[in-house]
Amino acid sequence: MAQKSTKRSLKIIAGADSFGCNLKDVLVSQLRALNIQVEDLGTDKYYSVGEEIGRRVSQAADDPAVETRGLVACGTGVGVAIFANKFPGVYAATCLNTDEARNARSINNCNVLAVSGMNTTPEVASDVLKTFLETPFKSPCPASGSNPWPDEIDQFLENSIHEMNKIGTPKPEESSGDCHLCSLVKSREFKAVEIMPGGSISIVRESPTSAFVRFTAGSVEPAHHHTFGHDLVVLKGSKRVWNLSKGEKYDLSIGDYLFTPAGDVHRVKYFEDTEFFIKWEGQWDLFLDEDHAAANAAIDKEKEN
Repeated sequence: MAQKSTKRSLKIIAGADSFGCNLKDVLVSQLRALNIQVEDLGTDKYYSVGEEIGRRVSQAADDPAVETRGLVACGTGVGVAIFANKFPGVYAATCLNTDEARNARSINNCNVLAVSGMNTTPEVASDVLKTFLETPFKSPCPASGSNPWPDEIDQFLENSIHEMNKIGTPKPEESSGDCHLCSLVKSREFKAVEIMPGGSISIVRESPTSAFVRFTAGSVEPAHHHTFGHDLVVLKGSKRVWNLSKGEKYDLSIGDYLFTPAGDVHRVKYFEDTEFFIKWEGQWDLFLDEDHAAANAAIDKEKEN
């Protein structure tokens, strides 16, 4: 019994802008004279032509029966190639001579030929198209000195197809773009910190204790202290901490860390909606050293100075 042929039939999708349309028409006629199936999209803006042909070639890549390639033309052949190449599985190359076409097919498995309507004569373009059609992937080409590729290069080219096909395809969605701490905080219930308007807390573990804390933009923590020292890492937003005991202040944003020793009096201002992770030894306590009016007055006074 005769085996079925595994060779796919060839289809070319063609298009050009106003600077490349005449050359495209010549090449389309050449393709039809060779009995190659052609879909001519006509003339449009160079980026629209490149986009449409790139999309169609990309979508047809897995067709087991038909190999779909593209032919695009503009003034230089560069613009149409740029936009065709925005689609996964599309390898468009601007070729001004047959050596470039042979290299592009042999090395890059080029499946969209881009030509220059302003810089390439119909005679040269015809030879370029013929080379594009007849050159198999990994064949000897000028880049190999027109000799067969060494085994290690041949293997590299073979493996490159699988890797190149991944470029431009969506990556698997992760559960979130957040770090592990940010992911943990999303499902937790926060309780308001009554003496700190705008603040809420979710205790993760007690003794040693850790928690997630949120404050809305514009909130102020009046000067206060704890009987424990505490570490914190900012997960979202930005804040300023004044350590009044040491006469220091710290501007913190995403990823910043701060340790405040036990008993140190500190005041905090939140510039954005902010979340942070905090950890300390012992039970939760908080002792106010000023009220909100005094805290806001101190912050306003610093702004004036």
